[in-house]
Amino acid sequence: MDAGPLPSKSASGGVRQLVELAWPIVLSRATQSVIGFCDALMLAPLGETALAAGSTGALNAFAWIILPMGTVFILQSFSAQLRGRGDVDAIPRFGWYGLVLAAAAGALALAMIPALPWLFGVFDYEPGVERLMLEYMSIRLLSVAPAVGTEAIGNWYGGLGNTRIAMVAGLVSMVTNVVGNYVLIEPRLGLPGWGVTGAAWASVLATVLGFLVVITLFLRGVGYEKPSGIPRLRVAELLRVVRFGLPNGVNWFLEFAAFMLFVNVVVAHLGTTVLAALNVVMQINSIAFMPAFGLSSAGAILVGEAIGRRAHDEVWPIVRRTAAIALGWMGAVAVSYALAPEFFFSWFGPKNAPDGGEALMAVGATMLVLSSTWQLFDATAMTFGEALRAAGDTTWCMAARIVLAWLVFTPVGWAAVFLLDGGVVAVMVSMAGYMGLLALALAARFASGRWRTIDLVGEPSLV
Repeated sequence: MDAGPLPSKSASGGVRQLVELAWPIVLSRATQSVIGFCDALMLAPLGETALAAGSTGALNAFAWIILPMGTVFILQSFSAQLRGRGDVDAIPRFGWYGLVLAAAAGALALAMIPALPWLFGVFDYEPGVERLMLEYMSIRLLSVAPAVGTEAIGNWYGGLGNTRIAMVAGLVSMVTNVVGNYVLIEPRLGLPGWGVTGAAWASVLATVLGFLVVITLFLRGVGYEKPSGIPRLRVAELLRVVRFGLPNGVNWFLEFAAFMLFVNVVVAHLGTTVLAALNVVMQINSIAFMPAFGLSSAGAILVGEAIGRRAHDEVWPIVRRTAAIALGWMGAVAVSYALAPEFFFSWFGPKNAPDGGEALMAVGATMLVLSSTWQLFDATAMTFGEALRAAGDTTWCMAARIVLAWLVFTPVGWAAVFLLDGGVVAVMVSMAGYMGLLALALAARFASGRWRTIDLVGEPSLV
């Protein structure tokens, strides 16, 4: 049934409408950043080994989640375009496709746990870091299915213009994680304190509770026209989700994998202090990154609705406004990093370090200043990348990121550190160079207008 276009949030497309749609996404993404930030902050008093194991383990765990998470993220594009077209009968089925993919991702993650000791043996970790990271990862992989399920249903709702459900789930997860870390990491409330292992269990519990929020609302039909019972799913539609979503997931995964290879091989080669410092810098940066990503995601929802109504001429004004706000935010972040790096990094000084954490502080402050160089590139890449994803232009974006990440960033970074002995400066300059090239590539792709020819959702449903 084609009910005609639903009321559009992008009809007048002003800044106010963008911000109203964006702020729950910003808060939702910020909660994810706060979780990682608090993990690092609460592990820091246990020393560099625990900090390096926990923060790097969290990144490694995310590497297992990011491919299916990126794949189900495309559901936002599907529900936004279906909403813009008015195909209300098809919309519920796509939420179920997200749950199917989440269950498959969780099963694969559980199957990989026995292989973790072999995988970690490939890298050059110090023995203490490797042991703690193995414990952490063995626990965190239990959370893959609920993490992907939360992302799937949260973004499915987001495409319908309801961004607050993902926000509520994020807040529940954040509060649970912070309280769990407080209780489980160090000895408190009569408990012995489990260190890095306690942080892992706190994250699993937080992820499960966040998922329970979105799945409960989805099953009850909150915010959409729920059919009676489970709708009849269609293999062709599921394959269409995979067709457009998998390139987005591979895109995220291989880009992130290149970064993790860089961290685990190049940065780890520089020692535990540099490894811990970079992970702290990335956690600090994620506080800035996630709100900007949420804003770009909100712009993508409006882009998807406009495309669903075949109003392609409305897309560029939406993207332009989104970019302006994102660039303003990330520019302010860059200035704050450059002016006061010690302020941000001082929260992470380990109490039991022989030098009082001065070495970690010195290296980390330098890295944080250098990270200011890529903030505007990051905002540009996010804005155009999300707009292209909303249009279904995922395969080209995947190819561009793979080429830049694996054929430019990784070999150049490796050569700069191992052959030129560039140290910390080479690490950060390599990352800034990659972001600059990516921003240029995605902006050029959008300007080409090829996204106008892509048919994401296919023909309207007949029943």
